[in-house]
Amino acid sequence: MSQGEGFGSSIGLKTMSGRDYPAIRQFTVFLENRVGRLTSLMRRFLGSEVRMLSMNIVDSTECSLVRLVFSHPETGREILERAGFAMVESDLLAVELGDGEQPLLQVFTALLQAEVNLVQTCALMVPNHDANVLGILVDNIDLACETLATSGFRILTENELQDLS
Repeated sequence: MSQGEGFGSSIGLKTMSGRDYPAIRQFTVFLENRVGRLTSLMRRFLGSEVRMLSMNIVDSTECSLVRLVFSHPETGREILERAGFAMVESDLLAVELGDGEQPLLQVFTALLQAEVNLVQTCALMVPNHDANVLGILVDNIDLACETLATSGFRILTENELQDLS
């Protein structure tokens, strides 16, 4: 589906890669499983504008996958690249959870009814924001956006996460 039709035209998005596209970026960094590697990674961000909004570690004997969401993803990517870390970038949705009973169940039910597969989730620590925010990786981001918006959920953009941090 192009941006000129369907989902994108109903909420006035500029481009898929634009900063107002309702997706946030997650960086999966590959680390050797050695003492001090995680601390070394984290120290790279000292003194920068980048805040870590989410971190998830998947560990194995040989290596670890560290999944990070940044308040300023462009700067975060530059820091990772300059440091020579191997990484992969993915698009997540940042879903603002309501105060209702079982908002996670409501999100998951809406996605199930639309037959959108949920691949990964993470809690986002968004400073100066009153509501809880859930990061989700799905197999069809456009359909998930449309489904969640129709179900009354607000999707945050990267610009909004920068403004709140």
